[in-house]
Amino acid sequence: MKVVVIGTGFGKHAAAPVYAGLGCDVEVISPRDDVAVKTALASDADLISVHSPPFLHVEHVTGAIEHGHAVLCDKPFGRNADDAALMRDRAHEAGVLNFLNFEFRFNEAWARLKELADDGSIGTPRHLHWAFFGNGLRGRPFGWINDRDLGGGWIGAYGSHLIDFTRWLFDSEITDCGGVTRIDGSAEGATAEDGYSAWFTTADGATAIHDTGFAAAVPSPPAVTLIGSEGTAELAADTTLTVRRPGADPETTEFAPPPRRSPPPALQTFLSRVADAVRTGTQIAPSFDDGVAVARVMDRLRAKAVRL
Repeated sequence: MKVVVIGTGFGKHAAAPVYAGLGCDVEVISPRDDVAVKTALASDADLISVHSPPFLHVEHVTGAIEHGHAVLCDKPFGRNADDAALMRDRAHEAGVLNFLNFEFRFNEAWARLKELADDGSIGTPRHLHWAFFGNGLRGRPFGWINDRDLGGGWIGAYGSHLIDFTRWLFDSEITDCGGVTRIDGSAEGATAEDGYSAWFTTADGATAIHDTGFAAAVPSPPAVTLIGSEGTAELAADTTLTVRRPGADPETTEFAPPPRRSPPPALQTFLSRVADAVRTGTQIAPSFDDGVAVARVMDRLRAKAVRL
């Protein structure tokens, strides 16, 4: 199986090694090398894996589709919902396999939260509270990640994962949202948020809160609470999951600490499924449909949130 990876950051250092480990013939090209991109898109690749910046997604994804390739796109899916819908519609019209890189669904601890929501262990899940603060954008030189018009910002970089997880967790689409966006420690001239606090409601009446940023002075580990009608699940630092029910002792499960190495295990799990799907001609989720759903929520949040 031949895979072309477009991207010299996450694509080269995370996705490409996973594909190679799965036995794929991998070629990595720079998203800004137009000649190399056009040559690769016209090749006999089985999968084009797009990890370029979001303002280049439409060009690279539609180019792959026009040549009949299965295509995976990283998040955020384009700059906005219009970009996302265009790419999704082109993929559907062409009948090509399409995948969206919401690999955090396959993080072991996150996946266990989903199991608890589905199997009735805490009753009907009603509310999710998610808090996480890092410092990766503090002191970082200005780049596209700081430019709102180019698809930058923490809502797309991390919030896209949380929005996808929220709708997947509750098995219900997000119908409304609002909140506050901040620029706490990004490079001078930044127009894209490096933090946000937001609320969400779903079609089935569940609610969620995301409170997160990536330009804090010091990082803080994730703290997650999932409240159900018959109990609560608490996930600390992605390593300790505690289930609490009335009249029962807490039940605790420990997970291995998230590795500092790349590629992360969740990406390995997801891309192995993508490779199998391409080999068998099977469409799996997360797909471009999921990317469009998330992009619409992000657009709504950006439009309604108070910008500080």
